[in-house]
Amino acid sequence: MNLQDLRKSPLFEGLTDAELKQLMAMAESVSLRAGDVLIKQGEPGDSAYVLINGEFEVQKQSGQSLIKIDVRNPGDVVGEMALLSRAPRSASVIAKTDGETLRIPQEAFEKLLQSSTTAAMAVLHWVMARLTQNESLLHQQEKMAALGTMSAGLAHELNNPAAAAQRSASQLKETQSRWLSLTYQIERAAFQENKRSTPQSGSADQTEWLNDFMREASNRFESPLKLDALEKIDLVDQLQSWLESSGIDSAWELAPAMVNFGWTPESLEKLKGSLSPSLFSLAIQWLGSGCSMIGLLAEVLQTTDRISQIVRAIKSYTYLDQAPLLEVDIHEGLENTLVIMQHKLKKGVTVKREYAPDLPRIEAYASELNQVWTNIIDNAVDAMQGKGEIKIKTYGEDQRVIVEITDNGPGIPEEIQSRIFEPFFTTKAPGQGTGLGLHISHDIVANRHHGQLLVESKPGETKFKAVLPISISKS
Repeated sequence: MNLQDLRKSPLFEGLTDAELKQLMAMAESVSLRAGDVLIKQGEPGDSAYVLINGEFEVQKQSGQSLIKIDVRNPGDVVGEMALLSRAPRSASVIAKTDGETLRIPQEAFEKLLQSSTTAAMAVLHWVMARLTQNESLLHQQEKMAALGTMSAGLAHELNNPAAAAQRSASQLKETQSRWLSLTYQIERAAFQENKRSTPQSGSADQTEWLNDFMREASNRFESPLKLDALEKIDLVDQLQSWLESSGIDSAWELAPAMVNFGWTPESLEKLKGSLSPSLFSLAIQWLGSGCSMIGLLAEVLQTTDRISQIVRAIKSYTYLDQAPLLEVDIHEGLENTLVIMQHKLKKGVTVKREYAPDLPRIEAYASELNQVWTNIIDNAVDAMQGKGEIKIKTYGEDQRVIVEITDNGPGIPEEIQSRIFEPFFTTKAPGQGTGLGLHISHDIVANRHHGQLLVESKPGETKFKAVLPISISKS
């Protein structure tokens, strides 16, 4: 090992030959085989290592996951951050190939810094670059983790209406086949009864009756009723009892569908009195199947519309194919965020909206603001353990737009409120949070939009307040 090996590292390239010789005199060479552990996560940071040759992988254990962070090569320095902060190692370094390193113990590192201002400045520049690199990497990991969580939730949200649409479509196919068969049977029965009747018997023309009946049914199919749950239960019970007393099979299955289109015992009584029992039974079966078929078709339309709504919300949430700086409707962004987060909210969270009707549009990085709303609402749901109320209030004030998001969770302890926007600060259990969500949100509001992100908290009420200028360029 010679001085040029050390000069491969940006950390030492500015040092004099004398300073490098002093460092080498206090350091020791460490050789490793492929698979050997150079640094182990959690151990004391009592030394730094200069990689002389070989390839090394940086790994971090996060919960049950092993994350491969980076690959380091000759000239790189590892372990210096834990050494400087005297903190436990935050990650492990594993040799991917046979390699050689130079171990610099804490005493040697500190002596070098004390004796050389050049060395101190070189280390300072190195540390700042490493902090920037690490924060950028963790920002990306936070976004990817949030994306993974959101993707899982969206998959669940899309699966529900998709499965419902598939189920309704399958039932619709069976019901339509039965309805077509009943249509043929009722037309055939009406035609035969019409042939048997004579003018002298005084029997009504059955085919004319059938036309009137089908015309009335078609009109009702186009106008389903809107009934509340209790009202519908009472009407179904009444119609089911009447159908059963009239000798109709499967009355329990036909009644709910028929009630949706306004059929009652009174509206069917005249029909019963003018038809033979067999034709009346066929008419009711045809009518019930038709009502079921239209109801199933409405379910398919409703569920596929829900899928379309989620897809539209995703596109608006990310502002695909649009410039990053836009004239933004804050309410639209909030609503799209709520749609995206529905998988977490529907488990027991009530959302109360107090939107200002005349709120102006603002100049903003739209998708980044949506990330702010997502982080705040997600934290609120977690704080309330999935059950409670979130109130979202918007209003304008002095050429600014204010968004307040309040939850009725336990609140943030007063002694840590001043730290919640710090990077890596989190009150969540290990593996459940990185401490970057609110830091990123604060950066987006304060630095990207020249606004303010404030917090007020007490037991039962935590309020995040985002103050945003209407125009970034004029703020």
